[in-house]
Amino acid sequence: MTEFSKYVYAMGRGPSKGRNLTREEASAAMTQILSGSVAPEAVGALLMLMRYRGETPREIAGFIDAMRMRMSDWSDLNVDLDWPSYAAGRTRGLPWFLLAAKIVGMAGFPVMLHGWNSHQNSIADVASAVNVLNIPVCNTPQDAKAALYASSVIYCPLAGLDSDVLKLLKLRDVLGLRSAVNTALRGLNPSGAKSSVQGVFHPSYRDLQAHSAELLGQGSMVVIKGGGGEFECNPSKDTQVFKMYNNIQSDFTVPAVLNETMRLSDASDSPSDLVGLWNGDVENRFAEQSILTTAAIALHACDTNFEMARSREIAETLWAERTPIHQNL
Repeated sequence: MTEFSKYVYAMGRGPSKGRNLTREEASAAMTQILSGSVAPEAVGALLMLMRYRGETPREIAGFIDAMRMRMSDWSDLNVDLDWPSYAAGRTRGLPWFLLAAKIVGMAGFPVMLHGWNSHQNSIADVASAVNVLNIPVCNTPQDAKAALYASSVIYCPLAGLDSDVLKLLKLRDVLGLRSAVNTALRGLNPSGAKSSVQGVFHPSYRDLQAHSAELLGQGSMVVIKGGGGEFECNPSKDTQVFKMYNNIQSDFTVPAVLNETMRLSDASDSPSDLVGLWNGDVENRFAEQSILTTAAIALHACDTNFEMARSREIAETLWAERTPIHQNL
């Protein structure tokens, strides 16, 4: 039995004898996977066994431990809020949440967006949208440090953080299913930001993400069932917020602010509306309320002294004070 196969053996022995991995085992397994020393068949077997048995907070924390070790150069950035973006699916619409991140940055909380998105239609492409919105794209820690001097929001593609992790994430195309890698990346927080926001598609993952954050010592984090799996609110629906602060888990509901029923993907199909709405050239009440609600919850995550009413007030004030985006020609 190889060093790695013992992890597959532990999980795959059957209903009565099989077990989940410890945090230490999960970390060791991910370290070996990312080193390139594990046969692809064994990697697929482990990831699918984890999916079948159900991911645990200890396994997710172990995976993150191993990934962070490889990304240690990113850990000393001046970032207040970690904002992962790893949603996949063709139901995604325009990434309005990017405008919410800009509001948080305006409030004085530097934001690090990071991610990679797949299986989406073209209008949902985050990588294209950040360029349109003049959000700096940073592929190295040096790029990120320089950009944070001039901008309060940056975007770091997963390919720049760790191309081997990206290859592992892309196994979804081979296996046909998401894996625990997707879960781990939402809690990755490579900069070590004190606060984190996460969006999930399946509500059952909210507890998993919260307890993983607790094991990792994440100071403050909130997770919601967001649009298509992103941290993005639908203003016509109540938003259930799961919060972890100082190792205490709580939850509360942010009520809907609109009566109309609409999906986020139906708000607009024109990428130019992202800049148009920010610049005041386009009116879209549904998208605007999505941005303000999302920003308010993110502000609450950044500073828990802000009650939700106060966070909403700050978001609305900053939205009214925003300055137009001038396109780089």
